[in-house]
Amino acid sequence: MAVVLVSGGLDSMISAASAKAAGYRILALSVDYNQRHQIELAAARRVAHELGAERHIILPLDLSAFGGSALTADIDVPKDGVQPGIPVTYVPARNTIFLSLALGWAEAAGARDLFIGVNALDYSGYPDCRPEFISAFEGLAEIATKAGVEGQPFKIHAPLQHMTKADIVREGARLGVDMGLSWSCYDPAPGGLHCGRCDSCRLRSKGFEEAGIPDPTAYAVKPQG
Repeated sequence: MAVVLVSGGLDSMISAASAKAAGYRILALSVDYNQRHQIELAAARRVAHELGAERHIILPLDLSAFGGSALTADIDVPKDGVQPGIPVTYVPARNTIFLSLALGWAEAAGARDLFIGVNALDYSGYPDCRPEFISAFEGLAEIATKAGVEGQPFKIHAPLQHMTKADIVREGARLGVDMGLSWSCYDPAPGGLHCGRCDSCRLRSKGFEEAGIPDPTAYAVKPQG
């Protein structure tokens, strides 16, 4: 059994599918952090159902009270292409917070495996997507929990860590998942379309194009590089 973070995005979907393919029973955890839109949570419900999660918790945690991100505050989502550095769509300490919640549920449920869909190659420069973050959190889990102290350490699985977005799309195709159920856009266009201009849309489109696999995503504007 594993606790799997399911945001509704493509990467978290393929991460969850990897857990299922490895034989884990899935406890799916999504966080309603009062993000810019609720469409991704609807996608998370679809993904959890599609992958046969034994339970799916959508936990309310209003990170907009802190602000500091274009996803939780009144800050425009960049639409000028993927730029170097850490973008304003970074949510302060988000993966640390999410993994902490997943860790709490895992310990309570008797699970010792957690899955997260972070990626350190084709991503937007977030510091909490790097391998050293995952390794450090795993060490933290060992000393911060009753289970860890009693010799039952936790394993943080990041199966997409060293994949390009094209590799992730190919893996989704290999696993036979319906990638059209996922949602990536930071700033949805009217009619429930991906905007096609934010970093996440551009990276998603690029992944399908480079993988040579048809993109099932409906974009308001065709993404450019």
